[in-house]
Amino acid sequence: MSIAIKTSQNVLLEYEPASIGDRILATIIDYFVFAAWLVLTIALPTGTGMLGGNSPMSIVYYSVVVALPILFYDFLCEWLLNGQSIGKIAMKIKVVMLDGSQPGIGAYLLRWLLRLIDMRIMSGIVAVISIAATGKGQRLGDLAAGTTVIRLKPKVQLNEVTYSSLPANYTVSFPDVQQLSDQDIQVVREVLQRGTTDAALRTADKIKEVLSITTSLGSYEFLNTIVNDYQYLSMQE
Repeated sequence: MSIAIKTSQNVLLEYEPASIGDRILATIIDYFVFAAWLVLTIALPTGTGMLGGNSPMSIVYYSVVVALPILFYDFLCEWLLNGQSIGKIAMKIKVVMLDGSQPGIGAYLLRWLLRLIDMRIMSGIVAVISIAATGKGQRLGDLAAGTTVIRLKPKVQLNEVTYSSLPANYTVSFPDVQQLSDQDIQVVREVLQRGTTDAALRTADKIKEVLSITTSLGSYEFLNTIVNDYQYLSMQE
């Protein structure tokens, strides 16, 4: 099963759902964040004599400064960090809608509200069973919100991108390639380097549809030509 992500020009790039192991490790990392927060807000102030006893000020401090950030951590992180907590960033995974789009605040809220059942009851066994059973990497919160968690592919590094040495008299085959964006071309490069034959075929078909191109070139040859045309035209600007 894969999740199809659309770029601005409707070019498709497929991502795999995050594994149970990825999500467990991300959660463990988030727990270390909680532990660090507790040290900073409880152990250090108490050790220096800044807090103590059951005074109203201490109760307010423990409730607002210590507890609330931990309680709302998952919701606030995913909302403010585009579907990622610190653990998810470390594991290179991200929350998305099933169609690959960015979730709204309502989806993040639903995931957070059901997290108590998913992750806290029986130490996360409910979440593990749900993720394994759905086939789409969804715990109960994901099922309610229509979301899943995907594994982000590594960004293409400059030394991984193959730029052709184009001749000075290079002839552009598809001038309409200028309608694509740098992001779209990066997607094409990634499909050429990391994608499957099926991904290349579907990406080529989508570009032909978007740019109204008819050609007898094979998928890989067509995508390479698209990259070369875009590179050449960009150098002329």
